[in-house]
Amino acid sequence: MTAAPGRAAVLGSPISHSKSPQLHGAAYEHLGLDIAYSRIELGETAVEQFLAGEGSKQGWLGWSVTMPLKAVMVPQMTTVSPRVQTLGVLNTVVIAEDPAGGRTLHGENTDVDGIVTALREQGVTRDEPAAGTCAVLGAGGTAAAALAAAAELNVAEVFVYARSLERAAAARPLAARLGLPLTLRPLAALGEDISAGLLKVVISTLPPHAADPLAKQLPDKSAARPVLLDVAYDPWPSAIAHEWARRGWPVTSGLEMLLHQAVRQVELFTERTHNPAAVQNAADRSLMVQRMRAAVGLPAVAGASER
Repeated sequence: MTAAPGRAAVLGSPISHSKSPQLHGAAYEHLGLDIAYSRIELGETAVEQFLAGEGSKQGWLGWSVTMPLKAVMVPQMTTVSPRVQTLGVLNTVVIAEDPAGGRTLHGENTDVDGIVTALREQGVTRDEPAAGTCAVLGAGGTAAAALAAAAELNVAEVFVYARSLERAAAARPLAARLGLPLTLRPLAALGEDISAGLLKVVISTLPPHAADPLAKQLPDKSAARPVLLDVAYDPWPSAIAHEWARRGWPVTSGLEMLLHQAVRQVELFTERTHNPAAVQNAADRSLMVQRMRAAVGLPAVAGASER
């Protein structure tokens, strides 16, 4: 346990747009911890150089990991969580000293927590028995987290929509491991399936603007009124989110997901400090979350506790 200054950072490329420093900074200020959090531009080919150089220095508590490093970092870990073992991608590295005086790198995926909590705020709960369908747009690393979130929410079936059905087919083994019935669909079929009332939840993991053409597909009505989580949050609202909201359907942004996954990261990064985030009482935890929300311009949510 330490009260010494610490460091953390978000790694990826491009990284200048990341709002993680605002989120983490607000949390560490609330906790009274001297932890500096920064952005580090890092591409796939420079990972080993970083780990042997700047990343090997003392003082690191952890790293948030974004594209294109979510899969590349996994083999570099000392240990990974069962969730990362299943998904093959991580978004969090927790750094600790080992008994021999070296250090360990532990991989975790808090994107799943972010997606589940953001959807719960929109009234999506775990049904028993399994019920409803979830659409996942895209087939990258965040799509894997979306599948895991769908499993945790106990949906009955997942539809994966992608431009390339061949690439989307890579999701089949993961869906099987998660026990999720999976159907592959072309992106062009999204509007038709919404119109037919097939979808309860839609999670777009496509990069900014990539989902814009889908806005033109949306039907004017859908009996299901599906919830949309658009992981892309800059610019906001996205074209598809704007059209979704115009129809009166529930929408949440990727900034909500980013907030909720960051809350869990803060817990992990502060485990060995003198004021771990995870042991706060409910009132203090709620205040921390509200301060994180304010730091990125999200409205306050009454009673937000993340648990």
